[in-house]
Amino acid sequence: MTAQSATTTIRDARAGDIPRLLELYLQLSESSQHPEDDIRPLTEEHGAALKRMTADPNTRLFVLADGGRVVGTYAFYVLPNLSHAGRPFAIVENVVVDGTLRGTGLGRLLMEHADMLAREAGCYKIGLTSNNKRAPAHAFYESLGFDQSHKGFTMYLEEHADSG
Repeated sequence: MTAQSATTTIRDARAGDIPRLLELYLQLSESSQHPEDDIRPLTEEHGAALKRMTADPNTRLFVLADGGRVVGTYAFYVLPNLSHAGRPFAIVENVVVDGTLRGTGLGRLLMEHADMLAREAGCYKIGLTSNNKRAPAHAFYESLGFDQSHKGFTMYLEEHADSG
């Protein structure tokens, strides 16, 4: 699926996008509880993860390209559900626009795309989490109509494995 504006295209991620995605994820990490020091090295696991995402009809990884350069991304998941008359719900994760382009409407374009897909899938809601340190992102999501309706919790399994 592709969505376009005058200069941008939203498309499914491809293996060749992974190095740029890792750069964007580093930017996302900078305002997280556990910021990374550098871009993670490209591994076979990255390619395998993208193949698993591509193979799952309820999972999509999108990139936003501007003039051919990847400048944003988000992951989209549709999950089956028994509540709400059995309607599924969507989760949006790892939303990031290149820091030099934030505030230009590209994030809004990504989230409008996610909204469209969730509605097409018959979802009753879209959920997302955003790190407590990301106040500008919170204001952005609220401007799109998201409510801070729940308190989220995270347990980083890597930390627990290291401490044992």
